[in-house]
Amino acid sequence: MGRSELERLSREELIELVLRLQRPEKTSRSSSKPPATDRKEQREHSQPGGAKPGHEGHSRVVSDDPDAVVEHRPEACAC
Repeated sequence: MGRSELERLSREELIELVLRLQRPEKTSRSSSKPPATDRKEQREHSQPGGAKPGHEGHSRVVSDDPDAVVEHRPEACAC
């Protein structure tokens, strides 16, 4: 908004504009808004979730010789 546009605003409009500029922007941290509505720049600077660097993971070992093999197949089409 340029200077000439600001000069044409009424006193009430100028007061509303100043008050709107002074209000902090609502984010998912400062309100009940979901995180997906945050600005993209804020989401890019956030830290990723998951395990921290250096954390040793653990999972099940896949056996080459299982005790039993059980096949699970649907009795009818889900459609």
